[in-house]
Amino acid sequence: MDAPTATRIPRIGASVALWRDGSVLLVQPKSGPYKGKWSLPGGHLAFGERLIEAARRELREETGIEATIGNPVGIFEIVVDQPEPAHFVVMAFAGTYQSGEAVAGDDAAAVRWVPAAELDALDITQQSRDAIARSQPR
Repeated sequence: MDAPTATRIPRIGASVALWRDGSVLLVQPKSGPYKGKWSLPGGHLAFGERLIEAARRELREETGIEATIGNPVGIFEIVVDQPEPAHFVVMAFAGTYQSGEAVAGDDAAAVRWVPAAELDALDITQQSRDAIARSQPR
């Protein structure tokens, strides 16, 4: 195994599975390994930032939505070779909608509320599917 370098070190991130009226909020990233796929809003942890705060910040930056961040719903490891090598460890949280209208911002190409019945028809990352299933209101 290669030793970590400044450019080849795993990144830590946080994401949010946010439900509102039976729909979950999804984004399509503008770039990165999941460009073109649907996934949960989220992103990288800044130095000194708590995971829960990163989840709240990334949600706001990517979608314009404010939420209360709740319990973790999973830790996911993402290792990809294409389009370029990347390694992420992401903590996914459940969230409770507070306010805002969903708009694609920051590094999101698109954002939308997706009803639970339509999730199977979308190209969604497996990690997001797992977090969505664990966070879905009963």
